[in-house]
Amino acid sequence: MNEENLSNVIVVKRDGKKVSFDGTKIAIAIKKGFDSVENGKYTEYDINKIYNKVIEKIIDLKKERIKIEEIQDLIEVQLKENNYEDVYKSFSEYRENRAQSRELFLTEKRKHKFLKALEKLGLKTKENAEVILDNKNAMQTMIAYGSTVSEEFATSYLIKKKFAENHENGDIYIHNIDFYPMGTTENCLIDLDKLFEDGFSTENSSIREPQNILTYSILSIIAISGNQKDQNGEQGISAFDYYMAPGVLKTFKKQFRQTIYDILEYTDYDKFIAINGIEREIDKLYTIDFNIEDFYKFTRGAEELKRMFRITYKSALEKTNSLVHQAMEAFVHNLNSLCTENVKAKFTTINLGTDTSMEGRMITSNVLKCIEEGIGNKEKPIAPVTIFKVKEGVNLNKEDKNYDLFKKACELAEGRKSIYFSFLDTTFNKHAYKEGDFNTEVGYLEDGSRIIDNIVDEDKAVTSGRGDLSTTTINLPRIALKHKENLDEFFIELEQKMDLIKDQLLERLEIQGNKKVFNFPFLMKQNVWIDSEKLKEEDKVKKILKQGILKISFLGLNECLIVLKGNNHAESKESKELGIKIVERMRKKVQDFSNKYNLNFQIAGENDFKIAKEFIEIDRVIFGKIKNVTDKESYTPSFELPSDYNVDKKIEIEAPYHELTNGGHIMEICSDEKVEEIINKMKNKEVGLVAFA
Repeated sequence: MNEENLSNVIVVKRDGKKVSFDGTKIAIAIKKGFDSVENGKYTEYDINKIYNKVIEKIIDLKKERIKIEEIQDLIEVQLKENNYEDVYKSFSEYRENRAQSRELFLTEKRKHKFLKALEKLGLKTKENAEVILDNKNAMQTMIAYGSTVSEEFATSYLIKKKFAENHENGDIYIHNIDFYPMGTTENCLIDLDKLFEDGFSTENSSIREPQNILTYSILSIIAISGNQKDQNGEQGISAFDYYMAPGVLKTFKKQFRQTIYDILEYTDYDKFIAINGIEREIDKLYTIDFNIEDFYKFTRGAEELKRMFRITYKSALEKTNSLVHQAMEAFVHNLNSLCTENVKAKFTTINLGTDTSMEGRMITSNVLKCIEEGIGNKEKPIAPVTIFKVKEGVNLNKEDKNYDLFKKACELAEGRKSIYFSFLDTTFNKHAYKEGDFNTEVGYLEDGSRIIDNIVDEDKAVTSGRGDLSTTTINLPRIALKHKENLDEFFIELEQKMDLIKDQLLERLEIQGNKKVFNFPFLMKQNVWIDSEKLKEEDKVKKILKQGILKISFLGLNECLIVLKGNNHAESKESKELGIKIVERMRKKVQDFSNKYNLNFQIAGENDFKIAKEFIEIDRVIFGKIKNVTDKESYTPSFELPSDYNVDKKIEIEAPYHELTNGGHIMEICSDEKVEEIINKMKNKEVGLVAFA
């Protein structure tokens, strides 16, 4: 590509407006033409070939100004001359249809732009096949249509042109752009205690406080499902074992009481013993882990009654454990059933592992057991994603109370179940922790989102009731490819892109904040989001949304460094230092945003394969195949090295980035080593979250 020779060329648009030449738009137009032909015989090589020929022709014209129609004519000529007849025909027909729509909506140009959404739905493109053709029923197809129209409405009416163009060009990626008009937030960690304490309401019914573990399980599913309808991303629960533990206690009390009644009635001891006193004693129990000898005071010294209490206690524990298993099995199965209706339900995340009470341990043990058992037909459950919280003195060492549960989680991870591990003792995770307050233990979501820090109100640096408001991703390799000869210019554009994203996130926050409580019947009206109980139904939600996170994420640092330095951050000291410098600059930038606006701007490592794939496909068209950069299926996630990289090297190189990326991060490991051994290597390395691929 020799686009540098066109830096001073002006492109004249159809409405007479003049803009600077941008080869990316030409590349995207050509790519769409090839993508519209469903024969599978063309690759990025073909697209890049036509792109370079068009650029060469424009250079040969030696024009200071060129009309957009001339560029499209050149594309058609090159397609025809190089025997891409089917692509030429598709591209030409599309131009004709667009010309007709412009004529039809000549006086209302926005309507003409909006018509592009309808045209998308009629085109046979790779993107469209994924969105529509792969859906299996009428409702899913209707949702796909609505999503496409909503996205076009957002880019035509709501989003500033410079933001939309950067998104379309592949410089940035605005997440869930089709939800822009709805003003939805992205994700949330749900406080089940708040919902369970007094019950809650759905669209069709009021639900009272649950009285047994099965009801706790069912209501958890209802809460996840209800909250999902009000957001566009994941749902999570930050302390699942703690939240469900009261349901275990209630179930035990019922089983213990009923078993005593049955035995006393069967033996006629009910006429001999003080039933009311026993009931009061059971009501006072605050844990199932108590000394059964406390009930001997009701036996009048009778050894047979003492034996009866011991048998009853053991039996009630066994029955309770069986009911907990049934409840957790129902939770896993019901959550997987939701996945058939809503693909995002599979990204429900539960964090657990630090409740050392007998009730909490029973929950964690049975969740792990149900994940191991699967959902029938030898199928692994895809939900929930379970994040086991690792903590010294709680579960990491053999003498720790929950070590057996940690070991079981490691075994499941080795079996490639959906088990991640988060480290609570890292410097950046434990700074907000308040002894005994599980809501100040850091919470993570499946995509790596980290929820804890809160610059708006440090007293509300908690996990539950908070989440990401919106996320936008930077294409780091693109900036490197444009400025590979000048590091200063690389940093200038990086900061410019971050300023652009900051403005875009603020624009979106304005749309979100102008929504009212009644627009979110579960998230806000049921007081799931922090401080929402302070608002009335007609109030705008902007004030309380500030407790959430505005996230700038990045990917492809690995390829970025290869472009800038010739190798990645594991292969030379110079690349390693530059990688840290890049992310430190980004972290400082978001900190400056936070201080200026008193909002939670955060930087995160992006792990979305779809985004990484979209970025690299466009960059390959523009820059061609570059070894170890654009010659693969997708860019490497966030700051990661390839997942099968040497484990010790991977830990050493990636760990420092976890502290810098306060909005979230994942270290992905692919190794035959024992999971427990790998985690022990990480425990003093400041790793925040790890997944085993």
